[in-house]
Amino acid sequence: MTELSVRLADEADRPTLERLWSMFRHDMSEFSGALPRPDGTFRSDRLHAAFTQADWAPYLVTSGEFPVGLAFVRSLTGPTRVLSSFFVVRGVRRTGIGLRAVQEVVTKHPGPWEVAFQESNDAAVGFWRRVAAEIAGDAWAEERRAVPGRPDLPPDTWISFTAPATTQG
Repeated sequence: MTELSVRLADEADRPTLERLWSMFRHDMSEFSGALPRPDGTFRSDRLHAAFTQADWAPYLVTSGEFPVGLAFVRSLTGPTRVLSSFFVVRGVRRTGIGLRAVQEVVTKHPGPWEVAFQESNDAAVGFWRRVAAEIAGDAWAEERRAVPGRPDLPPDTWISFTAPATTQG
């Protein structure tokens, strides 16, 4: 099994997460149509919020010494946590690292969760349904919701589930 670490990122990790963020936004541009700004960077409001907002948490995913992904959680103090952004680099996709990383993140914050994705992203559709089933069995739901302020975009698909609290043995 591939070595995996999922840890809360700190300011020293920010440059690494900025580079991973750029790869994530590039991948998502296929589905959102969002282009980089004139300086070649993508919108980074969620990256900024993950490091500056008290209700957010940025996670860095590594395999051995290599950074392979990120996870940004928001609404930590709300009734339902939201996996606002999740990404693993293409070189480790379909190895189980993504599923394991999500499981580690949600285990750190048991309770209700939601995650959104685009229905046109076939890989995400299968991945998030598998994640929900692994974490919650049959006790998960899926619904379509309009993207706030973007009537030009198709609705996002949202999956909801509850991450159980783990017990120490």
